[in-house]
Amino acid sequence: MRHLIMTMMMCLALVCGAQSADKLYQEGKKLYDNKQYAQAVVKLRAAADKGHKKAQYRLGRCYDKGNGVAENDQMAVQWYTQSAAQGYAKAQYQLGKCYKNGEGVEKNLAKAIDYYSKAAKQDNADAQLALGKCYLKGKGVTADKAKAKSWCKKAVKNEKDGKQILAKLREEAAAGDTDAQAILALIK
Repeated sequence: MRHLIMTMMMCLALVCGAQSADKLYQEGKKLYDNKQYAQAVVKLRAAADKGHKKAQYRLGRCYDKGNGVAENDQMAVQWYTQSAAQGYAKAQYQLGKCYKNGEGVEKNLAKAIDYYSKAAKQDNADAQLALGKCYLKGKGVTADKAKAKSWCKKAVKNEKDGKQILAKLREEAAAGDTDAQAILALIK
């Protein structure tokens, strides 16, 4: 009986800890969304330290953009990496960008493709578009027009963000961006 009570207490402590991390994240996200970055960082760091993948991602964004903290690409990568390791698609996409551009880490197109692929397979539209661009231009992969077309079409047809991606591509194409023009021609 004593063992059962101890086990129940441990389970309760774990549940309370998880709720606490989620509550901290929700409070931090609200502050972040209201552009109260310094206050948001405190809540997000507390949740991130408890292993909350969304808090880790958002804390990475704070360091990436210098919101509420000094901009620090290495710290951004650290937090993105922790979140991406838990399978969070937004973090995987951002980590892919870091590797593609050599921001906070040494430039590594193979790793960029790997992270883009992980996020794209989870239906992240930004990653789908990024992967399509890589296949279109042969960046980090062998150029493959069919794969480029497939990933770019998935991006613009994505239920969550497809309309915004298509609108941005059209805007960029109208401004003379040749990559955007090529993608729009490809997905017709």
